Amino acid sequence: MNPGGAQRILQVQDPVIPIVGEWIRDNPGTISLGQGVVSWQPPEAVYEALATFRGSPDNHKYKIVQGIPELLVAIEEKLATDNKIRVKAHDRVVVTAGANMGFMNAVLAITDPGDQIILPCPYYFNHEMAIRIAGCEPVIVPTDANHQPDPNQLAAAITAKTRAIVTISPNNPSGAVYPEDSLLAINAVCAKQGIYLIADEAYEYFTYEGARHFSTGSVSGTEAHTISLYSLSKAYGFASWRIGYMVIPPKLLNSIKKIQDTNLICPPVISQFAAVAAMCAGIPAIRQHLEKLAGVRRDCLQLLGSLEGLATFAPATGAFYFLIKVDTALSSLDLVRQLVEKHKVAAMPGSAFGLEEGCYIRISYGALSKDSVLDGIGRLVEGIQRIREPKS
Repeated sequence: MNPGGAQRILQVQDPVIPIVGEWIRDNPGTISLGQGVVSWQPPEAVYEALATFRGSPDNHKYKIVQGIPELLVAIEEKLATDNKIRVKAHDRVVVTAGANMGFMNAVLAITDPGDQIILPCPYYFNHEMAIRIAGCEPVIVPTDANHQPDPNQLAAAITAKTRAIVTISPNNPSGAVYPEDSLLAINAVCAKQGIYLIADEAYEYFTYEGARHFSTGSVSGTEAHTISLYSLSKAYGFASWRIGYMVIPPKLLNSIKKIQDTNLICPPVISQFAAVAAMCAGIPAIRQHLEKLAGVRRDCLQLLGSLEGLATFAPATGAFYFLIKVDTALSSLDLVRQLVEKHKVAAMPGSAFGLEEGCYIRISYGALSKDSVLDGIGRLVEGIQRIREPKS
């Protein structure tokens, strides 16, 4: 008998980005508003740090699982300044190969097969995939019309198998920013029920129109049940360098070290050196990029105004996404394929984020130059205007 594949992996959705990527390759000239990355490079100080890395042969050897001391110190200082989270990095911070690895570490550390983790919908598809890979069950709870979670609905979804609730703010894919009082209420639910809150804060620096990012882990008394995830991929242009970090309850440190040592041994050391330089340069080194992106967002909103009566989208005051609901009978995947093949513009289908009712697409305005983004938005608007399959 030939061996088969693991059933838990067969139940995991296929990554949507490669699927759309194939359509883009088959249609040269397509502008992709799909992938969630930024257009800029890391700060110049990063490249200067690489010379320092070369200075010691020991830098080419394995380093400690948790992260190099210099980076742990830089993270501790950043958390205190930017997030109002005061920690001793040696027992609460773990450097990871991106925030996705931090999430996987967290799931493996707090669950057993068959356990449940609650995801507000729309969710980030890699979160849902990680939960299934771990042999656990994602429990999907809808959000309101503005993609804001309801703490009472989340509480009602908790069972004896629930181990955590996940929040993403600013949100991928919706761009929603969760208010402080909502995050505090969700955290209080977790504390009362004896479960964890996993707070994904990868887009912490991307807020607009007075919206403010709030770190739930900054509240005294939440240390024992809050896991906070961060990433350099977005603000610092570090997507391919694969550096993130997690702030955890001290009781989870040994478990997460076991998991990370097995999967990774240690995060890429050269990338950790680069991350130290980036974090020491800080937000002033990238502020001009963030300000320019805010301008791109305003221009996108103006163009998207042409879709009135054909599509709607909720307020998106964070991240660099718009989640658009199109008035059509097409599935979101079919709509994306049509946009690529007929109008040379790509987006992400809402079905990848758990949105099965209605036709949603996510567009990203962070990855390209301003001119390319606006060209892509123009093509998207024209494509939606030409759709001849409205919902009856």
